[in-house]
Amino acid sequence: MKFTITRERLQEGLVAVAASVPTKTTLPILSNILIEATADGVRLSGTDLDIAVSTVVPAEVDEEGAVTVPAKKLVDIVRELPSAAIRMTASGEQRVSLECGRSRFKLLGIPREEFPNFPPVNFDEAWTVTSSDLQKLINHVSFAASTEESRPILNGVLWQLQGDVMRMVATNGHRLSKMDVPVGSAGASADLIVPPKALDQVGRPLGPSDELEIAKSDNHLGFRSGTTLVFTRLIEGPYPNYDQVIPRDNDRACTVEKDGLAAALRRVGVVASDQTHRVRLQFTGGSLKLSVSTPDLGEAQDEMAVTYDGDALEIGFNANYLLEILKYMPTDEVRLTFKAPERAATVEPVGWDDPASYMCLVMPLRLVD
Repeated sequence: MKFTITRERLQEGLVAVAASVPTKTTLPILSNILIEATADGVRLSGTDLDIAVSTVVPAEVDEEGAVTVPAKKLVDIVRELPSAAIRMTASGEQRVSLECGRSRFKLLGIPREEFPNFPPVNFDEAWTVTSSDLQKLINHVSFAASTEESRPILNGVLWQLQGDVMRMVATNGHRLSKMDVPVGSAGASADLIVPPKALDQVGRPLGPSDELEIAKSDNHLGFRSGTTLVFTRLIEGPYPNYDQVIPRDNDRACTVEKDGLAAALRRVGVVASDQTHRVRLQFTGGSLKLSVSTPDLGEAQDEMAVTYDGDALEIGFNANYLLEILKYMPTDEVRLTFKAPERAATVEPVGWDDPASYMCLVMPLRLVD
């Protein structure tokens, strides 16, 4: 294998695939990136067996071939090289030589045959979405997925294709995020449960206007855009009926400036319990009072002006959950709705000039007097 490539092109390709390489693994081959020199250029691939990423970058190929090399070492080397042509060769003994200017490196590779094959996903019947629509969904929803292993189904993001609408939903049982994006024309219908890490990978190498082909096999999903491929294992099982927990009859509403509320939550949250992060919110007239009382730490109070419509309300929340939801709200003002201290509250953007609809939900905490 012999080829010449610019440092910028090689680094671009490595950035696209390196995040799919696991930092810790018991299989040495998974710590490597597969490099394939072909007539079309150089294909770089990485995988952790759940997610696989592959991309082709332009190069002058003198001799076709393939080898795998340690991903972290290659990324670190290329990052430090000057902006010049890189010459890479591999011998039959799996020794990979890299030359750039006066710099010389040799890395010990592993044969290509040990690298896992990509899952069989057929793109003949793929459906197409724009990268900007998909990124909007990912950026506003995937944060709410669970990171605990007790309920694996909640570790995924529910992606529903409903003809002319794409919907994503994520929840950890205490908070929920849901967004609908119109896609213009009727397309495929499917319910897919996708790991958030895979969705993050999809957005890395794509521009906002790029079109993305998506295809499904029995238990894998494939994404293709130009010369880049991403594959992910789907999470199997029924997703909880999220629709039944979304309140329809919340009759108390508060409109508040997002950054002001976030700042107040952070201030009083300093003395909140490290276990519950409980903050008490008291809504009366045009005022919101925030307070925390933690026996072994102390107390905190803050107050801010809001627009509130409804009977007086006292309700408790995990401050961290509220802060995270506010972080992803796309407008300066947000609208919170409530029914009762033990019922779910909703958070929505106010004045969002976008065809998408967006809503988050957070479950309250029981207040202890």
